[in-house]
Amino acid sequence: MSRSEAAILYIHGFNSSPYSFKARLLANALTLMGCTERWRAPTLHHHPRQAISQLETCIAELGRPLLVGSSLGGYYATHLAERYGLEALLINPAVNPHHWDLTSYLGPQVNHHTGAKWDFTKDHIRALAELEITKLQDVSRYHIWLQTGDEVLNYRQAEAFYRACRLMIEEGGDHQFQGFAQRLPAVLALAGFSDHLWRDADFSDL
Repeated sequence: MSRSEAAILYIHGFNSSPYSFKARLLANALTLMGCTERWRAPTLHHHPRQAISQLETCIAELGRPLLVGSSLGGYYATHLAERYGLEALLINPAVNPHHWDLTSYLGPQVNHHTGAKWDFTKDHIRALAELEITKLQDVSRYHIWLQTGDEVLNYRQAEAFYRACRLMIEEGGDHQFQGFAQRLPAVLALAGFSDHLWRDADFSDL
């Protein structure tokens, strides 16, 4: 694949998967456009180091994709955007989760979509800390979409960390980010897809 081609790498969150709401909408949109080869949404390993390795493989395959990160995926996307100089769209992103009190998460976990069982350990927390970005090199590369009704994360943490970036804050909503289907054209435009591929598409039934 040419490195100049538009592409999207979707990065799901904690205990999520490519079967999540936003990932499925994007997958269906790219299928409708006939652009499935310009899209990746890997099922990430639960351990951050292995997840990052998977995502780096996807970046090598796609060239210079738009990173679309949701929740913990937003944290991963920030690390990768800094490392590879990529543009990123972060949707209700987690900010430095290793600084949180994660003791209640230690122990057995079950993926919400796949049912896979695994153990969250202190090494997971150490691996998250290894990915921390303290200062963004180029704030213009980041697009941050937040909804104040996020019931999982406090949107103000992301608002503060990404305050110099292109912030869009909507009242209400939730962690899933309500109204995402209506914003698919904006996502595709950010990724560099020509509008002739999607301007006549009906995304309302995706």
